[in-house]
Amino acid sequence: MPQTRDSREPRNLKNIDESTRIPTKKQVVAGFVVYRKTSDGNKFLLLYRRGNYWNFPKGHFEPGERSIDTALRELEEETGIKKSELRIVPNFRAYERFYFKIGNQGIYDTVILFLAETHKVEITIRPREHSGYGWFLYHDALNVIGKKYVDTKKVLKQANDHLRPRRRPQAAQAQGQGHAQSQSQTPGQSTVHRQERQRPAPGRERDHR
Repeated sequence: MPQTRDSREPRNLKNIDESTRIPTKKQVVAGFVVYRKTSDGNKFLLLYRRGNYWNFPKGHFEPGERSIDTALRELEEETGIKKSELRIVPNFRAYERFYFKIGNQGIYDTVILFLAETHKVEITIRPREHSGYGWFLYHDALNVIGKKYVDTKKVLKQANDHLRPRRRPQAAQAQGQGHAQSQSQTPGQSTVHRQERQRPAPGRERDHR
């Protein structure tokens, strides 16, 4: 059962027991899942706050802002990455939900997340909000996030899946037909199928400041 101690470290709503809830308010924030391409594969940006808490750049709305405007502004404020240094990936929007406490006030956060690519490696964090950052390969990022933040891992998986190259249906169908023909031309012979999986070499970049 979750502890009822005061804490600014968020918890996914899935992990919150009804009996621990106190008077709360709801708020919506917006941010980005940022990645860059490397020879090892896509690396995702995570910001480090405290304890075991790593997450994406995000922040609160200002009056009159759209969610994408908030996400862009907060990304630049928290990392120094400007809109001109991004390629926003179309047709991606994901959500994570958190619960945390400030004093005797409970907070429900709904986070709207967009996806973008950058070529920028070095970023500038705000020490008041974060104490480090890292660029992580997908599986390394999952390990860093840990088991506690289920929604964060879910969003990361959605982003990673969205970036995977999609095979065209016609090409897949043609390949299947060719495979069937090759089997019919060699009766009596057994076919051994070998599947090779390539996993990016483990690599991790961190910059704790």
